[in-house]
Parts: sequence; structure tokens; C-alpha cells
Amino acid sequence: MTGPAVITEQAPAKLNLYLHVLGRRADGYHELDSLVALADIADTVSVRPAEGLSLTIDGPFAASLVAEPASDNLVSRAARLLAERFGRPDPGVAITLTKRLPAASGIGGGSADAAATLRALARLWEISPDEPPLHQLLHPVSARLGADVPVCLTGRPAYFGGVGDIIDPAPPLPPCAVVLVNPGIPLATPSVFRARTGPFSTAARFDDGAPPADAVAFAQLLAARHNDLTAPARSLVPEIGTVLDALLATDGCLLARLSGSGATCFALYADPVQAHAAAAELAPAHAGWWIVPGRLSA
Repeated sequence: MTGPAVITEQAPAKLNLYLHVLGRRADGYHELDSLVALADIADTVSVRPAEGLSLTIDGPFAASLVAEPASDNLVSRAARLLAERFGRPDPGVAITLTKRLPAASGIGGGSADAAATLRALARLWEISPDEPPLHQLLHPVSARLGADVPVCLTGRPAYFGGVGDIIDPAPPLPPCAVVLVNPGIPLATPSVFRARTGPFSTAARFDDGAPPADAVAFAQLLAARHNDLTAPARSLVPEIGTVLDALLATDGCLLARLSGSGATCFALYADPVQAHAAAAELAPAHAGWWIVPGRLSA
């Protein structure tokens, strides 16, 4: 006799390869322009039929979340909103979140978890339309969960505009290896935006045409852009500068940059061997850092 079906979805880290702050709206939110990519470094969300709604959190970064009420977690909120959207009086699901990404770290961990929950429940509940695509059907729910959830839901590289409400396809990305590093210090996004000063930037999406041929050409394109939140994030967590310097000093590093509002930084490499070697080089001298090599999803 078999048990109830278990559906599992990956919740990959979201990287802002560049992030320009274009202005501030009357409601206090900021207009953004960003190229977002996903890495193969991820949390995992599993769902199965059950009575009511329950959430179990495990994994190396579970401790950062288990202290808060499960009902407040984005994963639980995603399940309730999706059930409401499709007329289910009770979600009827047990969810397990395996937390491998640090919280409050600029790589969209909570948003990725919520998006993975929506995808997993859509599979469990057999919500699978051909038109419109599933991420478009679920967009109204994802938009209610947070600015980063819709772009995480797409599952592919995308341009992120407005306050997260404008998502456009990005050109295919060349194969790139990556190393993610977090100094072990959580950093709240609102605090970083409050610390931002100076002029605003302009949008910097790539010109139409052939996508970059390889990781080297891609890094050169990104180097002409920046992350406008780096300076305010470093003013709050100076260790970010130490992380960026350490990444830049590794062999084969093509670009080192803060992701989102931080404090996670990333470095791009042409070869996965170089990325793994860089991570191995950094780890012994920085025992308190989270250091993980991987790849960007094309």
C-alpha cells in the first residue's frame, strides 16, 4: 500500500546580476531595474496531502525561521492564498521546507520558497493549464506575497522592473559558474534602502541582439552596470567589502558583486572547476562564512 503523493520543488537562490535604483515613488517604494538569474543552489519544498495545513522546517538554516509562528512564514501564506484563489476551503497539505539558503541575505530565499510552494501545490492539485503559462496564472497570488516572488516563480532569467510588478524575459545566459558567499550577518532590505543616498540611476537592459557569447563577454557587460545598494549595504555591514575583496582575489574571478540588498555576494567564473577551487580556497580562512559554488541557470 502506497502513501500519499509527495511533490518536491527546488527553490533556487535569486541573484541580481545588476540592480539599478531608478527613483522613489510617492508611496515610498523604489522603482528598480535588474537582471535576475537563478543559481542551482537551493532550498527544497515538499508537499503532501494532509489534514489542515502544517509546516515543518529543517536544514542548516532552519533555526532562523523556526522561532517565528509557522502561520507567518511565506510558505504557509502561499498555501493559504493559493487555496483561496482556487476555492479550496482548506489547503489540506503538509509542507516541509528544507532551508539551505541563509535568511535575510539578498538572494530571495523566502521568496523562492513561496514560489516553489506555489509550483508544488499547482502540481499536487493538478492546476496545469497550457494557456496562459502556469506562472502567469499564479502571478496574482505571487504578487500578493512579495516583490521578489513573481520573478522567482518564472524559473528563468528575467528583467525585473517597477517594484517587482514588471517582469520581462531576458536573453539566454551563457554557461557561468558562480560562488555565493555570505558573511553570516542578516541584513534587512528596508534598512538598506533607508541608508541609500545620492542620485538615482537609469535603466540598463542589454541592447537587442545576440546574447553574450561566453562568461567573459557576459561579465564585461555586467561590469558596465552596478548594484546601487552596495554602498548602503556596506555602510551597515562592512564585512561585505571584505567578502568582495576576497572573491576578487580568487583565480579566475570575472566579476564580484553584491546580490540584492545583501549581505550575500557572488562571483562569476568561466569554469566550474575554477568556482570550486575558489570556494575551497576561501573556506579555511573564513570559518564563519557561508561559501557555496554552483552554476547559473540559463
